[in-house]
Amino acid sequence: MTDLAISFDDVVAASHRIENVAHRTPVLTSATADEMTGAQLFFKCENFQRMGAFKFRGAYNALSQFTPEQRAKGVIAFSSGNHAQGIALAAKVLGMRAVIIMPTDAPQTKMLATKAYGGEVILYDRYSEDREAIGKRISAEQGLTLIPPYDHPHIMAGQGTAALELLEETGPLDILLVQLGGGGLISGCATAAKHLAPACEVFGVEPEAGNDGQQSFRSGKIVQIETPRTVADGAQTPALGKLTFPIIQKLVQDIVTVSDPELVETMKFYASRMKMIVEPTGCLTLAAALGGHVPVKGKRVGIIISGGNIDLQRFAELVQG
Repeated sequence: MTDLAISFDDVVAASHRIENVAHRTPVLTSATADEMTGAQLFFKCENFQRMGAFKFRGAYNALSQFTPEQRAKGVIAFSSGNHAQGIALAAKVLGMRAVIIMPTDAPQTKMLATKAYGGEVILYDRYSEDREAIGKRISAEQGLTLIPPYDHPHIMAGQGTAALELLEETGPLDILLVQLGGGGLISGCATAAKHLAPACEVFGVEPEAGNDGQQSFRSGKIVQIETPRTVADGAQTPALGKLTFPIIQKLVQDIVTVSDPELVETMKFYASRMKMIVEPTGCLTLAAALGGHVPVKGKRVGIIISGGNIDLQRFAELVQG
């Protein structure tokens, strides 16, 4: 028996639940990126997922396991954007009510999309209010089931299906680069990757300003920081999860950081060379490879692109800046 929150079997079970509901996103390659890094890169394009990010996987996996009683009352979630949209869309597909707690400074595109999927949005100030406390209060008052953005076994297993699909397509990889915020994506992806390719080294990549994951990984205990200010809005988490951290400790090779300017350069690369709009958080992984933060030369490398949800105006500001 494992003492970890999820196993490979959980990821496989999740893949069956989301089949025909979530997109099996394409795996792309880029001769230019290969040349620049000296590696063979395989891009798992979750920017093409339903609602524009990997979060739909975990959201649907979690909500599809609700009891009839839970479904009747609905779900509540807190998120800076992509989890919000994922939960709102999954709830819509399953015919459930969804209440979403979002920060006042969440990207407009993420807020509007959440509302368009039928989510009831409640705003809070991420620098002075505790979203979890607000969520628990409303959950208790209205009988809604609270689904956190990353620290939940069904969420983690669902997110791991991205790596499962990637490795089914590419065969064994030497390295897998995964975005790191709260750890939901990397804990699921590492669980899948290390089972399918035990020699694969999994690296987490987070923004320089929000290096709580790196601090936690190196100190052996969860380190909490102030909400980081970074263009990578999807990785503005102050700490790793209690369930995600043990998996990261056991299965992840190392955690590296990249700067905001590197993220912007990577956004430009994706747009100009690969004709894709990728949000800053989605750029963390390739930025780590391009910046030499992970030794990828001569290796077969999986690059998770976590999402593509960014306001077009903000995108233009960043790439022209």
